[in-house]
Amino acid sequence: MDNLQQLHIPGASAPIPAALPNALVLKFSTDPELDAKVRDVLGLYLNPPEKAVVVCIDEKTQIQALDRTAPILPMRPGLPEKATHNYLRHGTTSLFAALEVATGTVTDACYQRHTHAEFLDFLKLVAKAYPRVKLHVVADNYATHKHPKVKDWLAKHPRYHLHFTPTSSSWLNLVERWFRELTDKAIRRGVFHSVPDLIAAIEDYMAAHNDKPKPFVWTAAAAAILAKVRRGRVALNQVVNQ
Repeated sequence: MDNLQQLHIPGASAPIPAALPNALVLKFSTDPELDAKVRDVLGLYLNPPEKAVVVCIDEKTQIQALDRTAPILPMRPGLPEKATHNYLRHGTTSLFAALEVATGTVTDACYQRHTHAEFLDFLKLVAKAYPRVKLHVVADNYATHKHPKVKDWLAKHPRYHLHFTPTSSSWLNLVERWFRELTDKAIRRGVFHSVPDLIAAIEDYMAAHNDKPKPFVWTAAAAAILAKVRRGRVALNQVVNQ
């Protein structure tokens, strides 16, 4: 039980025995094009095309503007910082972000919704940020990314090339790493009296980041990742079949 709870394997859904109700549900990608997509995306990271820009796009949806019901008590000698667990919700925003892989620069926009219309609007915003250059865009398999209107727009703008990560493999998208930084440094411990306050905090963080951008460097090779996924599947099947 303990070993199973601690098991973490990146990337085929496998049934967990009913006798283990507290076990973690381990999910692998069942994408039939897993190998090809992993190699495609990592090829952009490790050997980017010449005279082109590679960006990773994703949404961080339903970010809550939370206001504490009591002030945060600062850290003092011998005492840690303290914050109440009670809070007030003042609404949400959905953040779209595009991380340029080579430089770490981020283009972002906040929307009230996160449908194909907002995604398409954001694609146009990114296109304006990188004019007259081929754009290779890494994105996940969210349905809005494959909406017919998005496909129609892409067909009319051939300099845009979308590269999809495998299903259940958002960890391959480097912009997720930037989302983590944003959450840890600007959102998680913040106090926001309104959605505009939340958006202002996001924009302030992005401006500071872009003032001195630093790229996230991917080092793992596709062959190593795929080998680990195969070993993980074998290990999971052994546990399930015990």
